[in-house]
Amino acid sequence: MLAFARIILMTIALVFICVCSILLCIVRPFHRNNVYHTAKYLGKITKILGLDVELRIPDSVKNSSPVVYICNHQNSYDIFTAPNAVLPNTVSVGKKSLKWIPFFGQMYWLTGNILIDRKNTNKAMNTIALTAKKINEKNISVWLFPEGTRSNGRGLLPFKTGAFRTALQANVPIVPICASNMHKKVVLNRWDNGKMIIEFMEPVSLDGVNKDKVRAIANTTREQMLVKLEQINKEAES
Repeated sequence: MLAFARIILMTIALVFICVCSILLCIVRPFHRNNVYHTAKYLGKITKILGLDVELRIPDSVKNSSPVVYICNHQNSYDIFTAPNAVLPNTVSVGKKSLKWIPFFGQMYWLTGNILIDRKNTNKAMNTIALTAKKINEKNISVWLFPEGTRSNGRGLLPFKTGAFRTALQANVPIVPICASNMHKKVVLNRWDNGKMIIEFMEPVSLDGVNKDKVRAIANTTREQMLVKLEQINKEAES
């Protein structure tokens, strides 16, 4: 009964938030803070899930915009958990196919997120240049999932270098974000599903980094995130 009630409430809440966001975006389409304002309400759906989200942001990050944020991508619940960490003047980069999901897709597009065609390598490379240009012209930050797909309990997957190449072209730092384990964390029939921790790490400067070193920087950053994830996973479960 609880699981059924939660599914109904989440669906109603998601559709309502998307419709309200679309109406806002009709007035000011693609505004730099549409994503931030919408995310504030999407993040509240975690309460319906019985999940408490603790957000940790160091002072060095609060005033570091514009940057490229990278976060581990776990499962479908990311749509509700990750928005809790979205800061002002931030948009995300997602698949072009998201645009066709009823309500959510139209909201995702109109809020100003950047849509890419992952099946077309040339277009994807052009998107890196376009995203870097938008970062500089609009003074915005972008949020990317460097694994490229949901891990679904497989841990932190190897990183693609797109986020790092974008940051290098835009001449902005990378800010890693670690979200504690969500694999089998939420049981819809359980009232209290515990705590999740989302922690921002210190910015990673790419000043003076040669493009040939991007892969090494990506690997090093992933290793640092693995250490942080191990720490916050233990904290969240304790």
